[in-house]
Amino acid sequence: MGHREDLLDGAKRCLLDKGWVRTTARDIVAASGANLASIGYHYGSKDVLMMEAFLKLTEDWGEQITGALARAAEAGVPRDERLAAVVDGIVDSFAGDRQFWAAQLEVIGQLDNHPELRRRFAAVMPEGRVGLVAVFEGVDDSAVPAGAARTTGFLYYALFTGLWVQWLIDPKQVPSGRDVVEGLRRAVAGNVLEAPDK
Repeated sequence: MGHREDLLDGAKRCLLDKGWVRTTARDIVAASGANLASIGYHYGSKDVLMMEAFLKLTEDWGEQITGALARAAEAGVPRDERLAAVVDGIVDSFAGDRQFWAAQLEVIGQLDNHPELRRRFAAVMPEGRVGLVAVFEGVDDSAVPAGAARTTGFLYYALFTGLWVQWLIDPKQVPSGRDVVEGLRRAVAGNVLEAPDK
């Protein structure tokens, strides 16, 4: 690997180990084996490098989880069971990536301080909504119509974001996939208050 790739890998490690705010350019240099001047040469600044590292970590996670959840979308499985299995699979994936999800939350907190980060973050959200529809519906990204991404994609994105934030706060309080599906069904039917206590 060249210095550019070494720096990116070093920044990814630092983002997971130390977070966005506490990572210094010297930390990245130490983690990458590159030199300080190479950050400016290849990326222009530490913040740009950290942004690239964050987006790469997110992309890597997306590829990993899509493959892992493909099994939950097997043909012939009833829709409710499939959706519940996808939710459970997503929540299960959080446990192996706690540092990544903590870093995600910290990065979101930095958006006001970094307009370019906000712009880049916003630019990948539509793709994320398409990807979530594809995962929940068990189809390829190319099969997701624009209307589904605009409506159901927003719902799945909100559900997904809510699950990982709640999981970071207290994993024991995150609902099961069956509970999430039942909650969605009751919310749409308008009989939320009729839900039996468990």
